[in-house]
Amino acid sequence: MPFAFQFQCHLVLIFLAASKGETRYLEVRDAGEDDPFLLLSEDLKRELSAGQIYRRSLRCIDMLSIEGQFTFTADQPQLHCATFFIGEPEELITIRYDFVNIDCQGGDFLKVFDGWILKGEKFPSSLDHPLTTSQRYVDFCESGNIQRSIRSSQNVAMIFFRIQLPGNGFTVTVKKSSNLFPCNVISQTPSGRFTMVIPHQHRNCSFSIIYPVVIKISDLILGHLNGLFLKNPSASCAGVGDFVELLGGAGLDPSKMFPLADLCHSFHGSAQMKIGCDNTVLRMVSSGKHINRVTFEYHQLDLQETETRKENSIEEFCFPSI
Repeated sequence: MPFAFQFQCHLVLIFLAASKGETRYLEVRDAGEDDPFLLLSEDLKRELSAGQIYRRSLRCIDMLSIEGQFTFTADQPQLHCATFFIGEPEELITIRYDFVNIDCQGGDFLKVFDGWILKGEKFPSSLDHPLTTSQRYVDFCESGNIQRSIRSSQNVAMIFFRIQLPGNGFTVTVKKSSNLFPCNVISQTPSGRFTMVIPHQHRNCSFSIIYPVVIKISDLILGHLNGLFLKNPSASCAGVGDFVELLGGAGLDPSKMFPLADLCHSFHGSAQMKIGCDNTVLRMVSSGKHINRVTFEYHQLDLQETETRKENSIEEFCFPSI
């Protein structure tokens, strides 16, 4: 399970790095004509800068981080296909059906999922999403023309589809819109800086980084003062309405990950942790009584850093998985 998850997630994020031109993260063979790791061409960049709509065909397993119109046409029975969509942290994704020709009565399906799901694990988790799991699926075969446009609740979404008859398929248009207060986010890159703000809302927000990382929290504002605790049976923030926790694990769902530390107090300074897990999550729990804010930066952890402890670092976790 951990290897399969890591392979799929790193495949997804390596493709993203390629599409953004970040070839220093690529350690794969040269891209071939049918390879998903193709860089954006100069012609494509010129077309996009000129305001033209980007169009291309979809593969059975695909990843999109760009707006445009995308078409899938089956050349043989395709039983287990999915397309992952991802935007910047402050973006929402809208998927609109332009054309659909599938055999719903014959067992075909086309479903949008609000978030990502891999090996039965969801992001955002059921604890952190405003909709129930069943409400997060929109099945074209059930809704038809009633709901031809679906907008995500965060910067990731996906479609599942099965098309058995060659020649059948669909076309979708993908657009992005601004999200003033991003909540649940999957990072496109293994390094970055982000500020999460929850303004008087009773909700939980998770920021997921699918890499072993060093994460440094530089600013935390909560509506109360308490302390910083490593997770153990006698110390946690469980009784506090507003806090930040760091999680690590080998899966996608934050609710199934191992809790590493709680931060229960406001501070300006530096709190750093090295987390060698396949997936690292910073999660903010908010009671809705206050405006909570956390600023943090992160970068991919290398083997040399596992051997060198830094000041203001808490315990190190998950290093056997690196």
